Formats: sequence, C-alpha cells, structure tokens
Amino acid sequence: MLEVPKPVIVAKLFPEIHRELIALLKSLSANDWQKSTVCRNWSVKDVALHLLGGEIGNLSRRRDGNVSTTSINNWNELVTFVNEWNQSWVSAADRISPRLLIDLLALVGSQMCAYFQELDPFSMGGAVSWAGPESAPVWLDLAREYTERWHHQQHIRDAVGKPGLKQPRYFSPILETFIRALPRTYHETIADENTSVVLTITGDSGGQWSILRKNMNWNLYSGTPAEPGAEVILDQEIAWRLFTRGISQNLAQEQAIIKGDPTLGLKLFEMVSIIA
Repeated sequence: MLEVPKPVIVAKLFPEIHRELIALLKSLSANDWQKSTVCRNWSVKDVALHLLGGEIGNLSRRRDGNVSTTSINNWNELVTFVNEWNQSWVSAADRISPRLLIDLLALVGSQMCAYFQELDPFSMGGAVSWAGPESAPVWLDLAREYTERWHHQQHIRDAVGKPGLKQPRYFSPILETFIRALPRTYHETIADENTSVVLTITGDSGGQWSILRKNMNWNLYSGTPAEPGAEVILDQEIAWRLFTRGISQNLAQEQAIIKGDPTLGLKLFEMVSIIA
C-alpha cells in the first residue's frame, strides 16, 4: 500500500545531538584530532571546524539576515561554490585550538538549536536543492540541517572508533530525510506510466519507500506497490554512506540486492542527499 510520506519533525533532536557532539569532542585525545576521516582529506579537527562554520553561517544568514549576494545559476555552480566556501573556512579556522573550538561550538550550537525550535515547521521556506528546485516546507529544511549535523558527527565517531548515534530515535529521521532525493534522482529517467521503483532499507531504522511514475513525473510514497518495476534492498549502514558519498556506488552495489529491471534499479545508486 502506498501512502504520502509523513513530515520529518526533528527540532527537538537538535539539542540532543549537539550535547552528544560536545561530549564526543571533549573525550578526544590530541592524536584523535588529527585522525583522517572520509571527508575530502579532512581530519577530525577539520570536520569539527566545518560544523562550527555551518553553525556560524546558519545563525548569521537565517537569524540575523546576513545574506550572501553570490549568484548561483545551476547545480554544478552550487556544488563548486559550496566546496570552495567550506574549504576556505576550514583553512582559515585551522589556527583555532581544539579547546576553543569546543567552546565556540557549545556557544553557537546552543543558539542554533534554540533558533530552530522557534520556527514553524509547516510554513514554506527555500528549496532543499538535492530534493528539488521548488520551495520546500521548513520541516524539510530543518531535517536537511539535522542530517548535516548527524552525518558529520558520525564521520568523527568512525574516525576515532566511537559508537554512532544509531538508535532509531536519531537514525530513522536521517533515512526518512535522505529518501526525499529519490524523485530528483530519477527526474530524467523515462519509464511507462505507473512504473515504480522500491527502496527497501533493512535494519531497525529502515523502511520501504517507492517512487511512482505519474503524468511524466516521479512521486515519492511510503510503502511498496504490488508489482514494482524494480526494487533495491540496502542495509541501513550502506544506505546512509552511499547517500552522503561515504562509499562508492560500486561497493554499495556489491552489498545490495537488486530485483526487477536492472537499469531502473542501478539508477538509485546515483542518489546523493547532500550538496557537496
């Protein structure tokens, strides 16, 4: 049975994962800060600096109205801009000590959490670019921000061998948000009317979602139709890493099960639920 997916409401989770981040960073040794992560040759410290830059940028732009005048014309320009922006901040902020970095994150992170909880999740906001170019409800924007903080904290945890925040309370909203990129992934894929593709994510935090071809568009649903054109079955650990470029498409395919039309199924491995 197919149903419209429910909104992902996460405002109350921001303070919890923020506290977990501060506790994690305070537990690190001097050697831990220099360990490599999966993020573009960034160390643990670099990822933490990126998180700090994200909080400062979000507060400045969203709460304080300090809006950039940079003109972005297409997806490729957006990716290039974000990559260069992120790297310039991390490089400039490298002189910040770990101790001060923790203090700054504690300060601005708590302000960010408070601001997010003031917003009306059902009002309309800007686009979530990896989900589509149209305006999105604020709850999806907040869910996107939640995934950003969760998956980068997980990168740090992976690098230093600490367990992740994999309880369904924290992990299920990640997967429920990431799958919003499915329709955009298949946007240019032509198929017969009523063709469907099912994504099954196994594990305690997983679920089943489908996209259905209607009126030349792919629409997202929870659940699965009786006779899908293709189904991809992924473990939850493989899924979140695939959608954040933490694992290659080929490696993910080797650990997946693909049923039905292989062309339709393999397209799913191009899905990315981040900008850069």
